[in-house]
Amino acid sequence: MRFLTAGESHGPQLTAIIEGVPSQLPLTAEDINEHLARRQKGYGRGRRMQIEKDQVQILSGVRHGKTTGAPITLAVENKDWTHWTKIMGAEPISEEEAQEVKRKITRPRPGHADLNGAVKYRHRDMRNVLERSSARETTVRVAVGALAQVILRQFGINMAGHVLEIGNIRAERKDFSSVGELKSVTEASEVRCSDEEAGEKMKEAIDDAKKNGDSIGGIVEVIAENVPIGLGSFAHYDRKLDGKIAQSVMSINAFKGIEIGLGFEAARMLGSNVHDEIAYEEGRGFYRKSNRLGGFEGGMTNGMPVVVHGAMKPIPTLYKPLQSVDIDSKEPFTASIERSDSCAVPAAAVVCEAAVAWELADAFLEKFGSDTMDDIHAAYNHYQEEARNF
Repeated sequence: MRFLTAGESHGPQLTAIIEGVPSQLPLTAEDINEHLARRQKGYGRGRRMQIEKDQVQILSGVRHGKTTGAPITLAVENKDWTHWTKIMGAEPISEEEAQEVKRKITRPRPGHADLNGAVKYRHRDMRNVLERSSARETTVRVAVGALAQVILRQFGINMAGHVLEIGNIRAERKDFSSVGELKSVTEASEVRCSDEEAGEKMKEAIDDAKKNGDSIGGIVEVIAENVPIGLGSFAHYDRKLDGKIAQSVMSINAFKGIEIGLGFEAARMLGSNVHDEIAYEEGRGFYRKSNRLGGFEGGMTNGMPVVVHGAMKPIPTLYKPLQSVDIDSKEPFTASIERSDSCAVPAAAVVCEAAVAWELADAFLEKFGSDTMDDIHAAYNHYQEEARNF
């Protein structure tokens, strides 16, 4: 599969075109809207979430509730567009109209794509950069990831994204019988955290950052259970699934690090305390006694839950803005302020979940085929039987 997104933060809509989705997959807008609503929740979100109530339109590739095998078009309307038609319109405007609009941005914000993108594309108005580089684009990435999860759930693969840390507040690990149980607990939390006491402290940390005109980051975790052995490849560097997941997660706005399983902690440990011992059970087949490697060995899934951590830096748009330099006058200025969140870590857990889901679904279809759901089920069931009796 592959997908492409288009659209600006204050343009008329965000769009994704997805190719390679098999036919006969049951799919409705509600399957996607559920995840769009999850992305908009979370303590620390800004005023934009009060304006937009994201709903997807399925414009192609689905007929009467089932996919056809043709490219699927998803669109999410930007309701705020009505206030930006002059500023963001596609048609040419006169110099007088340009002066009237008065929303030209010449002061790059530290931590954003503003200056780099302006230099690269020769833009004297950096709105041409920030509108596309905005995290608003993750709306349709979540929509795409929601579709990927519809595919995965057909084969019992379930996922949850939740928050481990915000600032220096870390959640205490709790045991859950399934990903579904974890998700039911974290979705009831304003900070998408399974530890209620830590969650309250996280909210206090967010409040403190907001009061000081600052922002705060954190760490999210994504878990996928019932992933079969052998997704990905050991044979080529660019087909290793853990590498693909790493790239996808690192492409999320403000993400600066990724770990799989123990991640960086493994570098501080002896090998005997890192690697997962192998066992065999009749009827179950081979399995690991632990999951320190997060479900991966040699670039392939090993049948254990996939566990991914993503580190999100504090959002760089601050209400006590940092110093910058005007690209026209070359004079120092205080960086421009755009509407922003003080913390988007709970929402980032949903975006990270979507990114991981896409890569898992893509690898799954590469392994088991991608024409029709019946053929994929047959191939999957045969493979699982062979794996259990290997």
